Amino acid sequence: MFRARAVRERAHRERGSGTVLMVGLVAALMVVALATALLAAALAAAGRARAAADLGALAGAQALIDGLGPAAACAAAAGVAAENGATLTDCSPGREGRLAVRVQAPAPLGRLGARTACAGAEAGPP
Repeated sequence: MFRARAVRERAHRERGSGTVLMVGLVAALMVVALATALLAAALAAAGRARAAADLGALAGAQALIDGLGPAAACAAAAGVAAENGATLTDCSPGREGRLAVRVQAPAPLGRLGARTACAGAEAGPP
């Protein structure tokens, strides 16, 4: 009889502990979901920056090959980068029609503010 009373008292003391456990579990899942969303946004911005750098370098190298000169090549690279959501930060014509570019793309991360994803590429004849 004493044992049955002890079991009832223990069950009474632990009443509601499942609710607290579930609240903690839901909070942890929300943190994981938020972190996953922020990581996805950052990876998307990095991919956008890489694509803009690659395409800008190709456009600029083509302009160099066509004989338009370094200024026109960098302008072409800047235009293509802008069309892909990035800003050209550096443009360096190289030897034999090669062009190296660096771009920045915004990475909006919600309440954490906007960060910047950077990428570079080089294109031209082999």
